[in-house]
Amino acid sequence: MKTGWYGELTRNEKKTWWACLGGYTLDSMDSTIYSLVMPILLSLAILTKTEAGILGSASLIGSALGGWSAGMLADRWGRIRVMQLTVLWVACFTALTALCGEFWQFLIIRFLQGLGYGGEVVVGGVLISEVIRASYRGRVGASIQSGYALGYAISLAVLPVLLNFFPQEIAWKLFFLIGILPAVLVWFIRRLVPESSVFSNTTQNKQPKKITEIFQAKHRRITVTATLLASGIFGGAYIMITWLPTYLRMELGLPVMSMSGYLAINILGSLLGPFIYGRLSDKFGRWKTIILFLLCQMVVVSIYMFADVSLNMTLGLGFFLGALQGGLASGLTPAFSELYPTHIRGSGAGFCASFGRGFGSLMPALVGIVSSQIHLGYAMGGLAIASYCIGIIAALCLPNATGVNLSEVN
Repeated sequence: MKTGWYGELTRNEKKTWWACLGGYTLDSMDSTIYSLVMPILLSLAILTKTEAGILGSASLIGSALGGWSAGMLADRWGRIRVMQLTVLWVACFTALTALCGEFWQFLIIRFLQGLGYGGEVVVGGVLISEVIRASYRGRVGASIQSGYALGYAISLAVLPVLLNFFPQEIAWKLFFLIGILPAVLVWFIRRLVPESSVFSNTTQNKQPKKITEIFQAKHRRITVTATLLASGIFGGAYIMITWLPTYLRMELGLPVMSMSGYLAINILGSLLGPFIYGRLSDKFGRWKTIILFLLCQMVVVSIYMFADVSLNMTLGLGFFLGALQGGLASGLTPAFSELYPTHIRGSGAGFCASFGRGFGSLMPALVGIVSSQIHLGYAMGGLAIASYCIGIIAALCLPNATGVNLSEVN
């Protein structure tokens, strides 16, 4: 997939793109450490399967609250200032996880880390949507999601190195301490990236009247339907993200090094998927593209979890799983940003994406409970497909606002 659009961006558009991509990459590195460390925590009997699922959901619930809160703050204080705050927040609470030793300690820290991660994702998505011109908004905004794959790849590369030099009882703690690195990005954001001109020019004389404005009559249907769409997409995605490393290692019996190879293919798909989605969404529209990706994801998950496939086949399916998953997640905040006026854009897009993520976060915990009764793969597959069906129904009910002028949305 060609990325010639980068050469067409202005200097400010490029700086904003790098800031959003860097923030998402480093925060993704921090958030994915937990899923890679989970098998170690289970093997050391620090956590049970049920507790592991609850912790995954706690972080996602925190990200829901953080995304909406950060969106509201960004509507008042500005996109750049709040983005700086969220990056620092994630870095600090990731490092503090290394001090945890009991379930309740993990629960509190994971929830607080989720607050910052959800905020960074939303504010970055709104910022890039406002800065990039309409004709490139879909593909450039979606490309930020590739930062998730980059961050996951960094985590995946670091873990085997730590395990090679340290026993796993120490390695997992060091892994979390590395999470302080995203704080370095704040210097770049503060010194080089300008505030969104759409925000600066529009909100000088108009501020949100109250936090419930997105639920008033003219916005209520959009808010509820978009939240259901995000719930379906994230519910299925977080099932696979949270449980795939455990499924590969504990159900298929793959050692850490082999598991890393399989996850690397999945991450490669996640890297390319947003670029494919972005180009298609600019050409065919946001919701048509999302429905196409959801249908394809249902097919891939069905084969991945229910069919008797070889390990080589699992490797290939993992690529498509990552590509579709990354593409779906990449389009939500830019698409939601086109549905709200500027003075409530952060709040509206933040609520829909973040509470959708929060509602979807119940699914990993449900997998942990259901998998105590049936095979883990069946629990993952069945619940993921149910989530994708919810997303398809919601997408069919949303209006198409592809490529609108964000300064004129009212």
